[in-house]
This record gives sequence, C-alpha cells and structure tokens, in this order.
Amino acid sequence: MKKLTMILISILLISPCFLSAAEPQEALISKAKAEGKVTYYANITAIEPVMEAFTKKYGVRGEYTRVSTDKFVATVATEHEAGKLMADVLQAPIPILDILKAKGVLASYKSPAASDYPKWTSKDEKIQIFGIEYIALIYNRELVKPMDVPKKYEDLTDPKWRGKIVMANPTTHATTISWLVGLKELVFSTEDAWMKFVTGLAANKPMFVSSFGPTPAPIESGEKLIGISMPKYILTKAPAPLDWARVEQPLLGTPRGMSITTKAPHPNAARLFFDYWLSKESAKILAEKVGEYVLSSGVFPPINGIDKARVQPIRELSDDEIRHWAAEFKKIF
Repeated sequence: MKKLTMILISILLISPCFLSAAEPQEALISKAKAEGKVTYYANITAIEPVMEAFTKKYGVRGEYTRVSTDKFVATVATEHEAGKLMADVLQAPIPILDILKAKGVLASYKSPAASDYPKWTSKDEKIQIFGIEYIALIYNRELVKPMDVPKKYEDLTDPKWRGKIVMANPTTHATTISWLVGLKELVFSTEDAWMKFVTGLAANKPMFVSSFGPTPAPIESGEKLIGISMPKYILTKAPAPLDWARVEQPLLGTPRGMSITTKAPHPNAARLFFDYWLSKESAKILAEKVGEYVLSSGVFPPINGIDKARVQPIRELSDDEIRHWAAEFKKIF
C-alpha cells in the first residue's frame, strides 16, 4: 500500500511537467495555424517532400523559394533592407548566414529539436547546422567504364577527361571555392600537390555552370561524363544513369545551416517549421527522398555505399577568403 501511494504521488508530481511541456507545443501549433503558412528561402533543392509532409502534419502551408548560392546574400539583404523580406526561415551555407547575421537579418531561436544533434551543430542561437552539403565525383555509369572511374581526386587531372567534366564555376560559386580550399587543408599532403591538382583540373577545360543544380543534366545526356557535384542527384534524378566515385579520400562539404528571420511575417509558423525540419521524421525524409546527408543520428540516404563514406565538414571561409580565392581561381581556370 505504501509503495502504491508513493507511485501515485510520483505520477501527480510528474504529470504537470508533462502537461506544461505539451501546452506550449499545442499553443504554437494553434498560433501557426492561425498564421496559415510559412515561407522558406533555401539553396537546397528537391525538398518538396518535406514541405508537403509539414503541411499535411500541421495544416500550415509550407512555401519554398529556391535561391541560388551566388544570389542568396544579394536577394535576402536587398529585400530585408527594403522591409519586404517575405521569408520566415532561411537555409544556406554558413558563410552566407554569417553575412546575413551581421546585417541583422537573423533572429535568435534555440529549437528543442536540436538536442538530438551533435553539440558542434549549434553554431550559436541564430544559426543551427542540420546537415553537410556533401560533394563527390558523379559520373554516367553507362558511358564510363568501371576501370576508368576515379579512385582519387587526382584522377580528374588525367587528360582522358579533357572536355568531359562539368562543375559549378570556381570563380563565383562559394561552395565550390570552399570545397577546393578544403581539399588543400584536409586531403592533399602539400600545397604543391594540391596546386598540381587544381591546375590539372583547369587544364581539362571543365564546363562551368552557376551552381550544383545544373551539373547532373549534361552528365545524364552524355554531353559530359563526370562532374564535381552532389550524390543526392543519384536519388532525385533516378532513373538517370548516375553513380558516384568511391574515392579513397573523404568526401568534403560545407555545413548546411538554417535560421529564422528577425521580422518573420509568420513567427509562430517559423518556429514550428524550424522544429519540424530538425525532427527525426523530417531528417528521414531529407535523407531517403531528397538524398541529403543529415546529422540526425543514424540516418543516411539510400545511396549505395554512402553510409560507409567518410564525410567531413570543411571550415567556414570568411567573405574576404572567398573573394581572395575566387580571384586566384580566376587566374587558373
């Protein structure tokens, strides 16, 4: 009897805690529904499955606007300064969010859903990292013989690839600039070896496109055979004949971050969407349907071999470093 009494007392003491934890979430959902929608500006592609799942789950319409990396700062900053920024939530590489933070665009928000993520992903109270924009060598598996698939990054300098490579422009695309510098710092043993790779790549006259988004098309068509691109396209472009080169070195990529805007038109829907994006449910959709490399524990995209790949985040380059290396690569490429 005494034991039963203690259990009942424990339940009575604990229950209000559960109620108080549930009430704010229910209140947030109610307020978000009243606002009706959330607007998301992002440089990530093919995320319609997440937007649809969010809308279905909460009855709050998710609207997605794709903004390319090279136009992200100009687009968001201009709208913000004019008092016409429609975005509630932003997603972009960390250097871009840092620039926007300095311009007063980002609000503070610590999502309870972030507790499932590694500590290093909480950059500060204004930027939350949720994944890595991982980069690999993507090729046409029907046109490239298995024996010719690169086994290391240096293989891209082989003259057999001359005129057959596609990549985002290394003089304007911040993520590609960061990736090239990341190779120097994390992969190549010496700067001379790295520079030999960069100049050899340039000598093969790659086709330049504005961002990663356009890289798969010429590989699919056979116009080009290989590209510096993202493994996610193997999934999102299926049944296109795409595969990725299992190079012996790690795959590198820039951390993907997200933030809420200071003057979000729909602030409650913004927080609800932010929490949902970081949830295990959303992470699985991002990985399984979009092919993203997420940082939610134990979740991987269904791309053969990706769960065994070593994926490393590269450090953030400052705006000055991006400009410096853009100028240097312009001389080389």
